[in-house]
Amino acid sequence: MSRRITCQVRDNSPVTEVRLAGTLDVGTMRSVHAVLHRCLTAQPDALVVDLAGVTVRDRLALAVFAAAARQAAGWPAVPMVLCAPPPEAATWLAESTACRVLPVCRDRAEASREIDATAAPRLRARLQPVADACRRARELARDACGRWNVPELVGPTTLVLSELVGNVVRHAGTPMQVTLTLRRPYLHVAVVDGSRAAARPADPDHCAEGGRGLLLVRELTQRWGSSPAGDGKVVWAMLPAM
Repeated sequence: MSRRITCQVRDNSPVTEVRLAGTLDVGTMRSVHAVLHRCLTAQPDALVVDLAGVTVRDRLALAVFAAAARQAAGWPAVPMVLCAPPPEAATWLAESTACRVLPVCRDRAEASREIDATAAPRLRARLQPVADACRRARELARDACGRWNVPELVGPTTLVLSELVGNVVRHAGTPMQVTLTLRRPYLHVAVVDGSRAAARPADPDHCAEGGRGLLLVRELTQRWGSSPAGDGKVVWAMLPAM
């Protein structure tokens, strides 16, 4: 973190708040982006960025918020809100692309109302790396699809989530957190484990009995990926939910 800017993270579950203080310019925007990325991979219900303590030296640096918001809109489907920008920064934000992809609110109260209006249904569960985890994952997927009235996604979601959880059981061997989020036009599935090893599709021999799980995930989803998350990683996937 640059000494010219600080990022105070408050994990007020289920909403995470980041309070910036100091100078935001092209030299410090990378540090800010790294903090926002780390917060987003934790998959809070929303991320609020408080700009009250920021001095913006270069309006181009405001692009860091638009970049993070675009990333979050795809995965992890976490709404971002900016609040309390200083007057000059507020003017620049209004003239930039940032306001096209994320709301800018006058204060924390307005940001809270914005979050309530854009909240997406989310279902979470902690699973242990045991054989029964895949069955529990399938039950969770069926429960989510039933609650959210997307019966057409029961089949692909149960299969994708079962494969992601099975991958943790077989390779990572750590406790995991499973999260399902319906933010149309996608149903988002994510599994966080304690291993830093990136998930990559195997290239099994045609006679091999296993090793095709992530290939199947790739075929059944619009997008999928593996990203660092805390002390481990998250493997995520997006299924169309029209």
